[in-house]
Amino acid sequence: MNRAVLISFAAVAVVAIGCSRGTRSTKDNVAKQSPPMPANSASHLDEPEHKGLLKRIRLDPEVIVEANIKTAPVVREALIATIDLPGEVASDPDKTARVSSLIAGRLDSVAFKEGQAVKKGDLLAVIKVVDLAKAKAAYAATAAKAVAARTNADRLQELAEKRLAASQEVLSARAEADALEAEARAADAQLRALGAGAAGNSTGSQLPLRAPVSGTIVSRDAVVGQSVTADQAIATIADLEEVWFLARVFEKNLGQVRTGAGAEVQLNAYPKERFQGSIEYVGKQIDPSARTVVARIRLSNRDDLLRLGLFGTARVATGSPAERPAALVVARSAISEIGNKPVVFVRQPDGDFELHDVVLGEGSLGKVEVVNGLREGEQVVVEGAFTLKSAVLKGTFGGEE
Repeated sequence: MNRAVLISFAAVAVVAIGCSRGTRSTKDNVAKQSPPMPANSASHLDEPEHKGLLKRIRLDPEVIVEANIKTAPVVREALIATIDLPGEVASDPDKTARVSSLIAGRLDSVAFKEGQAVKKGDLLAVIKVVDLAKAKAAYAATAAKAVAARTNADRLQELAEKRLAASQEVLSARAEADALEAEARAADAQLRALGAGAAGNSTGSQLPLRAPVSGTIVSRDAVVGQSVTADQAIATIADLEEVWFLARVFEKNLGQVRTGAGAEVQLNAYPKERFQGSIEYVGKQIDPSARTVVARIRLSNRDDLLRLGLFGTARVATGSPAERPAALVVARSAISEIGNKPVVFVRQPDGDFELHDVVLGEGSLGKVEVVNGLREGEQVVVEGAFTLKSAVLKGTFGGEE
């Protein structure tokens, strides 16, 4: 049974509970004989009665397992003090590469698109280089001469051992063979450095350009037929599985930020998402214009949400408890929103889940203070709350969220 079917069963169960209560309420209203409706409200006679939000949910055990619903107790503790630092997402330079030709030429074909995932060694483009064929021919000629010279030197060595050739001839032949072989190796190294090795990586005047690293094409500047130079990048590849958040630390806050401190990043593009990381480096030089220092935070690119250049705020732990008394605290993942109001789901001793409206206070790394709506020790749902929220909305509004 897949997750969608299980959730549908759960929603049916919730609707059943809600209907039984709604029926009893309707009977009471009929018995009380409500006063006549005003004339201007006759157009609403055919509308169904609006239901209140369901507060209690019962899920099948299979649904709970399938949705990976987990709970944790409400605890009382003093949150760690934090500081908010603005910044933006950037790629790791050690996992970023620019694709360019080492020799001028013309783009003969392009085999990549922006946003495409590539692996190291994948063919990206082919450049036509007029002088490449000449360079290959020169290498082939030099290599052939080196083979002939070495063969001649070996022959003279055998004749010298039989006293049929002078030792000076042998030395001259060896010197010539060594020189030609060195020249051939140099020509081969040059071709390989260009990406057109003598072993046959390309033919004629065509020079292949291959991906130097694995990652995603984040920019492209390549059109078939355009001229390219040695200092021109036709693409940029970045491994985006992990990225950096470059937070800006103002001078007055520099003493509060240290390497290894935990951090929680919230981006403007995803205000309800939090990305966990830690500070792995604090810059040694002040930006003279902004008067800030860069604090580097490494983030895992969860669900491929992170994009280079996104702005946001990093909440960084200062390492000392907040200057306020201990309060009831839950994991931030336990907080959901229904009707633009924060709520949590509390698991009751009988296994049901109860919806609690809460009033939130201060937040810290991965945690948030609950001012009202919970008691210490209550089991709140910290994983899988989306399934419960969906069941509540479906049971309340008949599937309309």
